[in-house]
Amino acid sequence: MKKFVGYIVAVAVLLVITGCGSGNKGAKSKSTDGKEETVKLGVVGSDTDVWDNVQKRLKDEGINLEYVKFTDYSQPNVALDSGDIDLNSFQHQIFLDNFNKEHGTDLVSIGNTVNAPLGIYSEKIKDVKELKDGDTISIPNDVTNGGRALLLLQTAGLIKVDPAKKQSPTVSDITENKLNLKIEELDASQTPRSLQDVAAAIINSGVAVDAGYNPTKDAIFLEPVDDTSKPYVNIIVARKEDEDNETYQKIVDAYQTEDTKKVIEETSKGSSIPAWDTFGKK
Repeated sequence: MKKFVGYIVAVAVLLVITGCGSGNKGAKSKSTDGKEETVKLGVVGSDTDVWDNVQKRLKDEGINLEYVKFTDYSQPNVALDSGDIDLNSFQHQIFLDNFNKEHGTDLVSIGNTVNAPLGIYSEKIKDVKELKDGDTISIPNDVTNGGRALLLLQTAGLIKVDPAKKQSPTVSDITENKLNLKIEELDASQTPRSLQDVAAAIINSGVAVDAGYNPTKDAIFLEPVDDTSKPYVNIIVARKEDEDNETYQKIVDAYQTEDTKKVIEETSKGSSIPAWDTFGKK
């Protein structure tokens, strides 16, 4: 009987050792039952070409990246905060900071993606110098992109805004408007549609691409990229408690690669700039 019991104990110990060894070998971002781990990523618009490339490579890491598509900028942060999605990728840091302030949330950037310059577009003129007295220009109506649009109009020499407002001026902060331009504020997703009715529109890069425009060719004035651009770098965002989540960090690492750079350059025609080399990982 003692020999029999000793044999059973030895077999049990051997099975535990074997099980531990096989469980750790080759482990990736998979659940305990060996299935792929699904991560829901919120995006705005239909253009997922860059993320499609990342999505394919994440399969090798045991990560199934699932898109949740939204039609405007008001929804993805709400969905992330409520837990309906795991990450989102559509906004820059100033937009996120403003959302957190207004909603009392604690969403954080975990990785830089691209810098996508704003552009001034028109179906009626070829140069901003052709704008006439009293012309109407449409801009995004959210606080951060609206302020960015006004700063772009200032860079183009069309208006001046109160410097005390820094990166978040509003229409009421315009201090000089020699052409008496009328500023029409619209949801960012609607700015391309307004081109039939206005002299010019300021359109976010991703929205412009979704509408069929090539920013580097079709914009009559494109936002310059320099040291002041960092707050406008697009980011991957998570909830604060997930900031160091290993799986999410793998998604950031998979995005910030040479493969991704090539796709960004091809799909954006050079209008979007990979940001992690210039501005750091996050």
